[in-house]
Amino acid sequence: MMNNLRIFLLATSLLSTAVFTAAVAATPAAPAGAAATAADPQQQMTDLANRLVKELDAQRPALKKDPARVYALVDSLLTPNFDLEYAGRLVLGTHYRTATPEQRSRFVKGLYRSLLKTYGAAVLDYTPDRMKFLPFRADASPDSATVRSEIRRDDGTRVPVNYVMRRTPDGWKAWDVVIEGISYVRNFRKDIGLEIDQRGLDAVITRLEAEAAGMEAQRRK
Repeated sequence: MMNNLRIFLLATSLLSTAVFTAAVAATPAAPAGAAATAADPQQQMTDLANRLVKELDAQRPALKKDPARVYALVDSLLTPNFDLEYAGRLVLGTHYRTATPEQRSRFVKGLYRSLLKTYGAAVLDYTPDRMKFLPFRADASPDSATVRSEIRRDDGTRVPVNYVMRRTPDGWKAWDVVIEGISYVRNFRKDIGLEIDQRGLDAVITRLEAEAAGMEAQRRK
């Protein structure tokens, strides 16, 4: 399992982004055509960052009093920008082939809601100066992109955090976060794969759904 630092970095990466720094703002504009299209993922992350920072600044006192509101805020911003089904399929790995359509759907939903419950509150401790985005470099494939960033630790050192994105019929969506070269999808696939081997897929789904139900109950209080 991930250590506490990596959990914090994953939480910060998955659930929050910050406005671009001057270094990114100074990056030359992409030329028209294919290159401009390739830069769309980075612009999308910029827009997401701006919306999140604005909402946090406006609601921080209320959010600290009612953590359930944090989940709703993060959910509303994250869901449209993250390819939950694709990421869930990769996390499920080889077990995806033998899972029924119902099990696949429940697993994807349960995994996302469980992650949201586990890491959602971390956004309250987030400050915009912790992260900066790096100049965009298009991937070789026109249907994939990597948005690169760095997160500053308390001691001042910076940790590379990359958002891996893919073009979908609904636009660009992130499906993985790579922290210090370690993929969250691969990390969870390993851990959950072992749990499925030991307990079975239905037991894992039930655990994820129970964790998510706890979050939903807190929201309704």
